[in-house]
Amino acid sequence: FSSRRRHTRCSGVSWGRRCVQETGTWGTGKTETTKDLAKSLAIQCVVFNCSDSLDYKTMGRFFSGLAQGGAWACFDEFNRIDIEVLSVIAQQILDIQRAVRAKLPDFYFEGRKIPLNLRFGVFITMNPGYAGRTELPDNLKSLFRPVAMMIPNYA
Repeated sequence: FSSRRRHTRCSGVSWGRRCVQETGTWGTGKTETTKDLAKSLAIQCVVFNCSDSLDYKTMGRFFSGLAQGGAWACFDEFNRIDIEVLSVIAQQILDIQRAVRAKLPDFYFEGRKIPLNLRFGVFITMNPGYAGRTELPDNLKSLFRPVAMMIPNYA
C-alpha cells in the first residue's frame, strides 16, 4: 500500500507539475507519506500548517526559497487559505512550473531574477468537509496531481 502511495506522488512530481494535492480525512497519512518519500529521495521537506491569515506575499517568499533551494514543502490544510490568496498562489505556482518545464537555470519570480533548482516540489493536504475550508479554484486545481487518501482497512 505504501509503495502505491509513493508511486502516485512520484508521478505527480515527475510530470513537470512538481505539485501534488492530497485529499483525505484526518489520520490517513497524507503528510507522513510525503515526508517519508522526501527522506527516501534525500530531499529536504518542510511542513507548514496553513491558516486564513496567510497572504500572497508570504507564500511568494516561501515559493521563492523552495525554488532556489530545491526543497519540497507540504502545506497542511491548504484549503484554509482565503480564496483571494489562493488565486494569486495559482499564478505563482504556474510561473515556477513553466520555468521547471523549460529547465531554466534562473527565472523571474515576483519581480526578481532567482536561480532555479529543479528538485522543487509542492505538496498540499486538504481535509474536506470541515468548517472554514475553501474549495480550491479551478485554475489552482489544474496545477496539482490529485491523490485521494483513505484510512487503511487492516481487516
